[in-house]
Amino acid sequence: MSDLESVSERLSAAGFLAADEEASELLQCSNGDPVDLESRIKRRLQGEPLAWITGFTTFCGMKIRVDSGVYVPRWQSQPLTRRAAKRLPQRGVAVDLCTGSGAIARTLLAEKPSAHVTGTDIDERAVSCARSNGVEALCGDLFTPLSLDLEGRVDVIIGVVPYVPTQSMPLLPRDTLEFESPLSYDGGSEGLDVLRRVLEGSHRFLRPGGSVFVEVGGQQAVVLQDDLLRLGFEDVVVLFDDDGDLRGLEGRRTA
Repeated sequence: MSDLESVSERLSAAGFLAADEEASELLQCSNGDPVDLESRIKRRLQGEPLAWITGFTTFCGMKIRVDSGVYVPRWQSQPLTRRAAKRLPQRGVAVDLCTGSGAIARTLLAEKPSAHVTGTDIDERAVSCARSNGVEALCGDLFTPLSLDLEGRVDVIIGVVPYVPTQSMPLLPRDTLEFESPLSYDGGSEGLDVLRRVLEGSHRFLRPGGSVFVEVGGQQAVVLQDDLLRLGFEDVVVLFDDDGDLRGLEGRRTA
């Protein structure tokens, strides 16, 4: 039996659905060192995020560095990111809130290399990681670290911010609960606390005609649609993926 088969079997027996792919990544990172490989396997079997063990993940087709302790970008955020990239002009201005590893900001830059993209995050580890991925990242809460010169000038604002209702936090996967910070997920009693702050701040920083994108879940889109209209947004669109699952919300500031 090859190393790939044996590692894959161990991961599969522990319930990991993408065992073959994960085994391949672990083997590549260990560089043929059996002691190092065993250490990485044990970390994964304990539930530690694979991206922390390998040091990277793939997002929108790009290899993104992910340092230990930094939020791991999810594939579910890719459709929202790609839509935001289409809205961003070639020489436009974009802000990625709660940037984490900078995966979304890096994708926007890859699609529109001449654009000015800034990421913000309250976690200094995340800011450092995002910078290592080539992102201009600032440390601070949401819009706080942004220059006032950007008010009314931003074309696209995107945020995968905490939106899990506090009472639903125990339902998150084991590795999420045990390893990742609840600050990355807990959005308050209805999961709307941070989302509403994003929408309010977006109206201040977006240019007329600029768009805001947020990832949402459950019935949050219905509630936030009303908030967007009240704040002066139009062309509000609820976004679904190819499987029909809710992925986000887009609103355009009234021109």
